[in-house]
Amino acid sequence: MPRFKLNDQVPHFELLTVSGESFNFTKTIDESDQWHLLIYFRGSWCPACMGELDEFEESKDYFEKQNIKLATITHDDEDELEKVVKEHGFSFPVLIDKDFEFLETYDVHYHSEDAPYEDHGAHGEPAYFLVDDNGKLLYQQRQTSPFGRPHPKELRKIVKYIQNNLK
Repeated sequence: MPRFKLNDQVPHFELLTVSGESFNFTKTIDESDQWHLLIYFRGSWCPACMGELDEFEESKDYFEKQNIKLATITHDDEDELEKVVKEHGFSFPVLIDKDFEFLETYDVHYHSEDAPYEDHGAHGEPAYFLVDDNGKLLYQQRQTSPFGRPHPKELRKIVKYIQNNLK
């Protein structure tokens, strides 16, 4: 059961980026008039995640035109993430959820060692949160496996739908 629902104020978090900078989400919201799409991904070892992040990089212009800033989050190894960011040329922030702060606060599904099936050890599963410029939740999607996640093109449709129907 999600800990917060649509139109709720999202929880604060502060994480380090792969480049070592502090990313304070409350400060980021306060200093901009943008919406934010927060994307939790499994890790650099996940080919489906890397393909998806490549597509987000390719779609970045679309999201920027919609006044939406992308940020990605994972619990992966910092050195591996540095390699991936350079190799793939990601220009959006890649945040390291070292202590599972984001995962727990945002109720991202955790695939633990006692899960019913083997899947690359313990890790967080994909999750998506669209937050408005006031820090209110407009959309959320949490997965319990690597499959079934919304494709970046689907998220573009979701963004457009929400923009057109926002109260």
